[in-house]
Amino acid sequence: MRKKVIAGNWKMNKDLVETVELINGLKSVVADPKPGVSVVVCPPFTSLAVAANLLKDSVFKLGAQNMSEHDEGAYTGEVSWKMLKSVGCEYVVLGHSERRQYFSETNELINQKAKKAVANGLIPILCVGETLEEREKGITEQVISAQIRGVLSGLLSSDMERVIMAYEPVWAIGTGRNATPVQAQQVHQHIRKLVAQLYSWSLAEGLVIQYGGSVKPDNASDLLAQNDIDGALVGGACLKPDSFAQIIGSVR
Repeated sequence: MRKKVIAGNWKMNKDLVETVELINGLKSVVADPKPGVSVVVCPPFTSLAVAANLLKDSVFKLGAQNMSEHDEGAYTGEVSWKMLKSVGCEYVVLGHSERRQYFSETNELINQKAKKAVANGLIPILCVGETLEEREKGITEQVISAQIRGVLSGLLSSDMERVIMAYEPVWAIGTGRNATPVQAQQVHQHIRKLVAQLYSWSLAEGLVIQYGGSVKPDNASDLLAQNDIDGALVGGACLKPDSFAQIIGSVR
């Protein structure tokens, strides 16, 4: 039985005061998750230290929204894996569609970051997803396959034991639209089959694949009930304690 991972991506939201309010709110409404369920919160960089302190001895794990492919050096504005680990991060989101779209991140760059993460004890949540135009052209599987081959290039089977994949259709990010449970399941199943081809079926069977894209309390249960959907990468709904708690509680 694969574990389930529910991760909340705060994006560029919440200053330090608001971070304290949100985390205290989450701690007050989120009871112990069901066995086999991990819950991750991913605040902005400026809130990680405060969040880490507040999350001590709680049910929550800490993650970051991005990291550099470099260890250290003259890279103004960047944050390294070492900095993330020193503040208490266990997870890092890589290749989010907004990073691809607004910051021109490529599969090759995301792959470099993924290798750096797994080599240094972080669990990367690797995001893939197609645009609306690509879906309407009927090339979703081709796009997803190319992204997966790119971001996983050179990663060994032993590396993959620390990797989480996340399918997030670009057309459903922050739009209020979302893939139907059937649409999402089809892509998740395709991802698992491709990973089986690249590595092994046993490895693919154990791979956690999240769904991200306008996940809300009213659709989370149906999405998370699908055979190949192993959790959610939640955006806006994670910024309200009650809605995030409901999504966590939707895991069956």
